[in-house]
Amino acid sequence: MTNVRIRKASLEDVQKLVEFNQAMALETEGKSLDSTTLTAGVETLIKRPEYGFYLVAEQNNSIAAGLLVTYEWSDWRNSLFWWIQSVYVTPEYRRQGLYSSLYQRVQEMANAEDNVCGFRLYVEKENTKAQQTYQALGMSECEYFMYQSN
Repeated sequence: MTNVRIRKASLEDVQKLVEFNQAMALETEGKSLDSTTLTAGVETLIKRPEYGFYLVAEQNNSIAAGLLVTYEWSDWRNSLFWWIQSVYVTPEYRRQGLYSSLYQRVQEMANAEDNVCGFRLYVEKENTKAQQTYQALGMSECEYFMYQSN
């Protein structure tokens, strides 16, 4: 993909990332996210790099895609897994390689560190297009189920 600029998100990008998160939650899970809470969450992440970082992809001078990376310490490996989350590509830019460009940048950033042992993400069971994309980039399904408690 030509003329794509991948960069770390800044506070100026908060509103666009909030919009992306809301669109992604509605599209994939049928959930409406509270704007106030979500805005505070995105701002906190950007202000607290120890939690992770957002990347955005700019195409034609506008933000067309974004993703979040958070960290999970693995005592078994004495290093970090980078969790890829909140992936969103605007509909008009889908299937054009933006996610691949973002993922490549994540890999480059991880390779520059000495304590990253791999990447993980979760995907809705019904989101077969996303699963195909992740598999095409060399990711494979884990042997774990995910559970949570609120």
